[in-house]
Amino acid sequence: MLEFENTKCECGHQNPVGTVLCENCGKPLEDKEADSDTPLEMRYDGIARRSQKSNPSIIDRVWSFFSSVKIAVRLIVITLIAAMIGTIFTQENAFISFDPTTYYEERYGWFGKWYYKLGFSNTYESWWFILLLVMIGTSLVICSLDRVLPLYRALKKQQIRKHPQFLSRQRTVYDSPFPEEKAEDFTILIGEKLKRKRYRVHRDGTALLAEKNRFSRWGPYINHIGLIVFLLAVLLRSLPGWAMDTYVTVPEGETVQIPSTNYYLKNEKFTIDYYEDSELPDTLKGTGRAKLYETKAVLYSCTADCDDPAAGPKLEEVKRHNIIVNKPLSYKGLKAYQFGFDDTLKLKTVKPVLVDKTTGETYGPFNLEMRDPELEYKLGPYTLLLKQKYMDFTLDKNGQPGTKSSEPNAPAFVFLIKGPGLPESGEPYMYFPKQVDKQTFSQDAINGKLAEKFEIKVGSMDNVTFAGTVTTLNIRTDRAMPFIWTGAGISMFGLLLGSYWQHRRIWLRADGNRLLIGAHTNKNNYGMRADVASALGSAGIVVEPKSLDNGGNTA
Repeated sequence: MLEFENTKCECGHQNPVGTVLCENCGKPLEDKEADSDTPLEMRYDGIARRSQKSNPSIIDRVWSFFSSVKIAVRLIVITLIAAMIGTIFTQENAFISFDPTTYYEERYGWFGKWYYKLGFSNTYESWWFILLLVMIGTSLVICSLDRVLPLYRALKKQQIRKHPQFLSRQRTVYDSPFPEEKAEDFTILIGEKLKRKRYRVHRDGTALLAEKNRFSRWGPYINHIGLIVFLLAVLLRSLPGWAMDTYVTVPEGETVQIPSTNYYLKNEKFTIDYYEDSELPDTLKGTGRAKLYETKAVLYSCTADCDDPAAGPKLEEVKRHNIIVNKPLSYKGLKAYQFGFDDTLKLKTVKPVLVDKTTGETYGPFNLEMRDPELEYKLGPYTLLLKQKYMDFTLDKNGQPGTKSSEPNAPAFVFLIKGPGLPESGEPYMYFPKQVDKQTFSQDAINGKLAEKFEIKVGSMDNVTFAGTVTTLNIRTDRAMPFIWTGAGISMFGLLLGSYWQHRRIWLRADGNRLLIGAHTNKNNYGMRADVASALGSAGIVVEPKSLDNGGNTA
């Protein structure tokens, strides 16, 4: 059989289950505290909260879990520890091009290996870190709702005439005999004195309630709103289109697309200025230190055919800017920072020929672009079909071909040659444009018997074009940043509101030949006692502020 808790006060008011102090008169409802002299816990004015609900359902249990301040603190501590661990080694997204599966182990040993395997190399974008942020946000929302709504109702409907037990168990108390015939005039006088101290005074006969700075009670909840906005903004950064932090390399004179956008960047000219040896200390002389490097950049917006490589995108210039370190190109939230450069010569285009060694015939030349080559070339009776390309050719430990980077440091192309004297399906031929790579990787040995019949080669250096200096730009967009700053601003405003001002209340009853004053503040009880002592002194009752201390926390 269910037992029902009786929450009806002697004043006749029916309080919700979980109420500690009567919402009407303020009398403590717990029998065990009925005769206690211990000051009342007034943090939430004794109101009933959902997290204290009896016979809770599953939803109520989840609500109680997230409404716990202890749980919120633990989640924040766990998140802070995880964030600190994420700073031990460089995160994956800070690199331009590398293999994380081997980098951390090769660089940091077994610790780096487990750092990567446990996911700490990608901490801030991992699902578990985002889940922690979501849980903190959920806790902030539920903690706030669990307290602020009942507190608002309690403060909005404050009764002027409080129960004597409520007044005598405040932290600041004055209790003295007083002639009842003077009670009303004294109450009016005290009210006038408190008004001069910027209190809002409400009277009910010989009872009085004076209050000021109630708004400071909402400071913590405004702070919570700011933190919630901040967390939501951080989570938005993980959604596509909200934030980007990537790198693009743009050879001099070329235009490249900025990934995941309709913008294109052109490197019109790259300028670098080196220190003279006379400007460097002896230990750095002859090292070629860069003094200034600048990219004359043009930003374009694609207006048509953006996804049609055959037609080519139609571009419209939107901004020009000379990018140097710490002076990025900025346009509608997109920023392009100068990150680095590579002034070593790299192949851009070669014009090789196909030589038939058996007849001595030469076919070509044909234009072979390093970055964007055509897929088919017609050379007399022969056809070359491009099957594979490697911008920076390498062989792994198992002898399998691969590329170390996206830069044409050691380009290699695999063609399928079709034509007279060859199988109908054609035969593969690997071509290295750079002579040093031909020797390093033994081009003729790779091609086997086909190398005895054919050779692809460049006749002279006149048929070789080198790319200019390659600039590396760091591209950033962050649409969530204004919301992050907004959340931080709201949070700081809430901290200021709750820290600088204090909510102060003074209740007075002058009846039955007894003057009873109880006062409460959420902080700075010294100031609260001083206000009461000053008001009493102005009315002719001299007391020391210390004598008003009823024990408990005096902070």
